[in-house]
Amino acid sequence: MLIVTTADIPGKKIVEVLDIARGSTVRARNIGRDIFAGLKNIVGGEIKEYTHLMADAREQALDRMIADAETLGADAVVNVRFTTSMVMQGCSEILAYGTAVRLG
Repeated sequence: MLIVTTADIPGKKIVEVLDIARGSTVRARNIGRDIFAGLKNIVGGEIKEYTHLMADAREQALDRMIADAETLGADAVVNVRFTTSMVMQGCSEILAYGTAVRLG
């Protein structure tokens, strides 16, 4: 499965646009991470606990988008984007989406 952020794939021809492929996950902070993050916030710098949490969430959303594209019979997903939104305090959704296509 080819995944690109561009509208086309050099050297490949899109022969059919299938549908939007999407995958999402909702993740919440936990008290252990919040304690360390609070301490880090006082002294400054990267909050690695949250960096890892969001990186894992992006990978899961991407994997789910790929599974959705495979269900549609796609060979590739073009124009891939990520977005995030707060669902409730301390809880965020990561959404990966793009256009599922068939290549010729």
